[in-house]
Amino acid sequence: MNGLSIVDSHVHLWDPERLRYPWLDELPALKRAFLPADFATASVNANVGKIIFIECGCKPVQSLAEIGWVSGLAKDEPRLKGIVAHASLEKGESVRAELDTLASCPLVKGVRRNLQEQRDTELCLHPDFIAGVKLLADHHFTFDLCVRHDQLRGAAELVRLIPQVNFVLDHLGKPDVRGKKMEPWAADLKTLAALPNAFCKISGLTTEADWSSWQPADLKIYLETTLECFGFDRVLFGGDWPVATLATSYEWWLDTVRNFFSFAPAADQVKLFQTNAERIYRV
Repeated sequence: MNGLSIVDSHVHLWDPERLRYPWLDELPALKRAFLPADFATASVNANVGKIIFIECGCKPVQSLAEIGWVSGLAKDEPRLKGIVAHASLEKGESVRAELDTLASCPLVKGVRRNLQEQRDTELCLHPDFIAGVKLLADHHFTFDLCVRHDQLRGAAELVRLIPQVNFVLDHLGKPDVRGKKMEPWAADLKTLAALPNAFCKISGLTTEADWSSWQPADLKIYLETTLECFGFDRVLFGGDWPVATLATSYEWWLDTVRNFFSFAPAADQVKLFQTNAERIYRV
């Protein structure tokens, strides 16, 4: 299936000279511009045909500027077909105007309010947050769930409460690969996957492992569990570039995923690498 045109459902682009990304202060290897030309170089052998841009954690007051900047990049990068934008959903009904503005940009297909750094493991179940997420349905926006494994149970309850919105779990829910732990991640993932409006990205796993010494075998049980829970109709490939470069090259991550799923019929591999993302993000 190496000739398949891939839809990468999780690509970041940023330029610290344009926007402020506070989290990059702790990761000097990433604190520089990563632009479409850099992605093209990193993925030169990957045959990526479409890209979904995922918000990059700039200061919330700059989130609309991020969308404007990325929309400008898309004029010269025709593969950039969709944007998952930041929105402050914890504002509840007050976020409606922000979502209306996002909807005026045709590239915006969904929203991510990154939750992984929140100490409150159940922020996503606060009434205002639930109200904000419900508003996504007005624009047919998806919601990308970026949570740690210890937040997964609350995330599953959020998904259950809002069946009118499609949720995409980023990075398999960030299991503790480094610590070789399965529970309660596996049980909570099963609970989430039982909900038909939940989907899962095969992405971001290497940075949950030991960055310098991980091997594909370390990831196998987590990939097996995810596939068992979600099946081929609800998983989609994501490169998580350039964050993943902390632990892997683009090519090695893609080869790892391809090799693991090589047992699958061609039709199922097409779902994983292409058509599921096209359907979910409407690209």
